[in-house]
Amino acid sequence: MLLLSVHPVTFRNPFDRTSQPLHTVAVIPARFESTRFPGKPLADLDGRPMIEHVYRRAAASAVDAVVVATDDRRIAIAVERFGGVVRMTRASHRTGTDRIAEVAEDLPCDIVVNLQGDEPLMDPEDIDAAVDLLRHDPAAVMATLRRAITDPAELTDPNVVKVVTDLEGNALYFSRVPIPFGRPIYKHVGLYAYRRAFLLEFARLSPTPLERAETLEQLRALEHGFRIRTVDTKHDSIGVDTPEDLDRVRRVLTPAART
Repeated sequence: MLLLSVHPVTFRNPFDRTSQPLHTVAVIPARFESTRFPGKPLADLDGRPMIEHVYRRAAASAVDAVVVATDDRRIAIAVERFGGVVRMTRASHRTGTDRIAEVAEDLPCDIVVNLQGDEPLMDPEDIDAAVDLLRHDPAAVMATLRRAITDPAELTDPNVVKVVTDLEGNALYFSRVPIPFGRPIYKHVGLYAYRRAFLLEFARLSPTPLERAETLEQLRALEHGFRIRTVDTKHDSIGVDTPEDLDRVRRVLTPAART
């Protein structure tokens, strides 16, 4: 697990048309309302809001710029306080992808990274790995991460999404139940890299039956016939879905863990 020191920095504004051209921008969708954990982007982690930890993880990767996409002024104010870039979006978006697509319409870049606002332990190297896949494979339009599950508790946890792939690493299906039968079973790590043009197209696609059944928006891409490439990672990341998940992250971020 990579642990980052926090230092004051100046973050690049991707909406500043006078700066150098952009290739890749990370967009972090963040909303205040959550059924299981309201206000989680602002939850305290080591004296800083969780959204700041996520932002700095993204900024430590090779992306050109990072922006938070939110419809909540409380989150926007928190981002501005640590010097981050934020863009207000409509409140009507059904998914994080839809929120990111609204921001991407104004981004002059080639690749957009979707880093969920509840991933404060995401390794910057994994962000780069997903982006590199698109850089080196012109046919790929969407990439994500997977990690072999070693903790038996994750197998039956519906908050841990599983992914099955073909022999070339293309996703066949995502589910909240343990699939396939037997081993290995892979955990889907919640990060995506899209070609900007595909992201805008994807957001316009109609929701699909499997997407609704599993409440997993990436299934929309598969059901409409698009491929999602996956990259193996050895790093573990704890997505914060509940207060209990936040406690797990806090234990990782204790002073003892950082020495």
